[in-house]
Amino acid sequence: MESNIGYESETNLEDNLIKQLIADKYEFVEINDIDDLHNNFRKQINKHNAKRLNGHELSDKEFERLLVKIQGKGVYGSSKTLRSLQDILMDNGHIEYIELFNTKNNEWCKNEFQVTHQVTMIGKYENRYDVTLLINGLPLVQIELKRRGIDFKEAYNQVIRYKKHSLNDLFRFVQIFVISNGIDTKYFANSDKEMDFQYTFYWTDKNNNRIDNLFDFALEFLPPCHISKMISRYMVVDNTQKNLMVMRPYQYYVVEELMKRAYETNNNAYVWHTTGSGKTLTSFKLSQLLSTNLEVSQVFFLVDRKDLDSQTIEEFNRFQKDTVDMTDSTNTLIKQMNDSSKKIILTTIQKMANACKNDKYQHIISKYEGKKVIFIIDECHRSQFGEMHRLIKRKFPKAQYFGFTGTPRFKENASQDGRTTADIFEKMVHHYLIKNAIADGNVLGFNVDYVRTISSTVDIEDDEEVEAIDTEEVLMDDQRISNIVDYIIKIHDLKTNNRKYNAIFTVKSIPMLIKYYDEFKKRNTNLKIVGIFTFGANEDGELETEHSRDSLERMIKDYNQMFDKNYNTSTFQAYFTDVSTKVKSTEIDILLVVNMFLTGFDAKKLNTLYVDKRLKHHDLIQSFSRTNRIETQNKPYGNIVCFQTNKKAVDDAVKLFSLTDNADEVLMKPYEYYRDGFKKAVEELKKHTATPEDAEHGGNENEQYKFVLLFRELIRLMIKLKTFEEFNFTDEEIGISQQSYEDFVSKYKKIYREHRQKIEETSILKDVCFDIELLRNDKINVNYIIMLIKNAVNEPSKEKRRKTLDEIEKIIESSTDPELYLKSKLIQGFINSIASEMSSEDDFEYEYNHYMEEQRKYEIREVATKYEISEDKINKFIGDYEFGGFVDKSDIKKELKREIVQREKELNDYKSSMKTKNIITGNITQFIKDIVIKYM
Repeated sequence: MESNIGYESETNLEDNLIKQLIADKYEFVEINDIDDLHNNFRKQINKHNAKRLNGHELSDKEFERLLVKIQGKGVYGSSKTLRSLQDILMDNGHIEYIELFNTKNNEWCKNEFQVTHQVTMIGKYENRYDVTLLINGLPLVQIELKRRGIDFKEAYNQVIRYKKHSLNDLFRFVQIFVISNGIDTKYFANSDKEMDFQYTFYWTDKNNNRIDNLFDFALEFLPPCHISKMISRYMVVDNTQKNLMVMRPYQYYVVEELMKRAYETNNNAYVWHTTGSGKTLTSFKLSQLLSTNLEVSQVFFLVDRKDLDSQTIEEFNRFQKDTVDMTDSTNTLIKQMNDSSKKIILTTIQKMANACKNDKYQHIISKYEGKKVIFIIDECHRSQFGEMHRLIKRKFPKAQYFGFTGTPRFKENASQDGRTTADIFEKMVHHYLIKNAIADGNVLGFNVDYVRTISSTVDIEDDEEVEAIDTEEVLMDDQRISNIVDYIIKIHDLKTNNRKYNAIFTVKSIPMLIKYYDEFKKRNTNLKIVGIFTFGANEDGELETEHSRDSLERMIKDYNQMFDKNYNTSTFQAYFTDVSTKVKSTEIDILLVVNMFLTGFDAKKLNTLYVDKRLKHHDLIQSFSRTNRIETQNKPYGNIVCFQTNKKAVDDAVKLFSLTDNADEVLMKPYEYYRDGFKKAVEELKKHTATPEDAEHGGNENEQYKFVLLFRELIRLMIKLKTFEEFNFTDEEIGISQQSYEDFVSKYKKIYREHRQKIEETSILKDVCFDIELLRNDKINVNYIIMLIKNAVNEPSKEKRRKTLDEIEKIIESSTDPELYLKSKLIQGFINSIASEMSSEDDFEYEYNHYMEEQRKYEIREVATKYEISEDKINKFIGDYEFGGFVDKSDIKKELKREIVQREKELNDYKSSMKTKNIITGNITQFIKDIVIKYM
């Protein structure tokens, strides 16, 4: 449909939108302030409850009681209030129940719908809201507009500002925000929590075609019946995190389609929604809605046991408290099935299979014969479900199966028995592919490096040639393993933004994993390397010298020492859970796996996958997708480094699971593409702002605004460039020197600071997103800071020197360089005690080195005194580590006196003297390592 909204001013945009809404059966009402809002709410609530109250209208006192009851809550509390009846004491002494919003199935159209504009609300500041949709007098949808040509994210920033300043009273009931500049339009849920632009969504049609024009969006999303249906059925009040969520369009279409299929047919179906698109929420919302239908006797939500980790359990319980059975006992499942009050049962595929084939449970299973039962299968591409399907089909003859997968089985990647997903689940009712998710900003694309590790005449792009060589001998070669470890150590900080993120390293087999683990240990790197795998007599082969369980045992022992834990292979599940948690919190730098953690594991801070195995089809997409969860704009894509998997395998998998012939929609373009784009962006910047000195444009806010937009584009491209090994920060390479870029950054920050200090609400910059978090520069390291301090000392003016030193301290605080982080307090101490008083005549190098040596002695003396070990001994330990890269912990333990161990045990309430000794030894070991890095 052609849009008739394309006007330049916000006023025209607003007027045309209101005309469209009135045509869509909204009543226009003029509301200027909070008194008008309350008066209108009173009229509408009386109208909506006329039948319930037998025509009685609320008196002043009765209405006041209603207001007192529903006000003073946050968004979460207001959302719960909106969806429940309010018991009000009437003047006659009786209790009546007032309905704020009719959410009943298929009755959501039976509400009162109005539209208003420019409501003035006063909080910290006075604000006027653009367009408000009222349902039964409550403002439930708030629409903020920007004129055409303005970044619509500014409308989002305006919403955030309003929430801080004045979105109070009945506006706490707002459920959905809509932002638009006429051309681009998105919606998102209200929240008490800090909000994030990544959770704003475009609406689409069923085929994932975006509806971003405001006029078209209003026709599809804002009609009274649809918007009230979205609020009633397709929002989730998360009782665990006390938050409000709204479903995305593809989630909406799937639930609608599968509910129709459940009520009108007995046919199976499956959904293909790419990894990371929120299949758990979609499938659980579906199960909730199906469970309310009287024709459906039971809804079983089946998940594979290995996916039932702490993350999955937490997510399921968010939607329905205590819904997950974490036991391995099939008896627990049977008890649930025997409880008629449980309409939704979440269990594992394995337990359901046991229940179906065990004779002692058949008296319960048989109760479902002849009843309509629906199985919702998570990750239904798994081959084992094909085996289970035959088993339960006999036990549940009227069962219907709905499968959810991010990577279906096609003929190209059929399961071991040759069947595809469609063979089991019949029709695919909806797909939302990885290319759709990337385009919508719901997941990231991939940046893939292919690294040759074998010099031979074999064509690594030719699978037959590669498989023809003795791969086990070649791939496990000591030199090859050593080279790859060196390469990973070299690039890891680059790939992970100086370890702000972390990585998984997946390898072909357990013997290969063990070999890599030992090779990393030889390096004595400060990378935290952890290994995990499921041991077994016949799994992935045996080592000649050491059983795989013994190997895992010593890896866990290292882990215990690293994190002060006490796991072993007998407590493997607890170890698995703790590793999962530490990967998510980036306490682990590289996790070595064979197959674990490559499906169903979501960690926003994981951004890199090293691959030394041959992946293809669904295994490749599943593994790659561990890295592409949205975090912040500092994470532009998932990094993949392939040591075996070739480009053809990647392209084939991407094409297969994107239904496209063009893999570039998912894979990031080469370095040259972003470099050339950056150069063009520099040219555009310099046309408008030739030098950093020109950035403030004499205080002209319109020109400053243009500068901010142009430079923000450079920042975004710089984030991408810095992840490439080829990147070289020079004028010749990218069109701007590092010094010039940093000078522009300083001006950009200055405009940002001045904007933050403005009180006037009329500033043109008030809603600009500065993306200030993107300005961390990984090139800022110790040498760079020392150079800045040295230059500052040469400043003739004490005032200017102090100001420069203050700015240096701020740079230190915002840097992500690990060495600088370790030395930050040390350098800040030097700035404040020495540098601030120095003059240009003083010998800077002498003063700096003397200060460092004195601080080093002081720190050693402190540790020596604390643990009553001689300074000479501590210095010897440090010297041994500097020379050989190894700390002999047994030597440290020999120096620990019994009374010192006892003192620390009592002081810290440790359980045993042995544990206390290990902890002290660990503390001293870490001190030795830190002091070597800090004072190198």
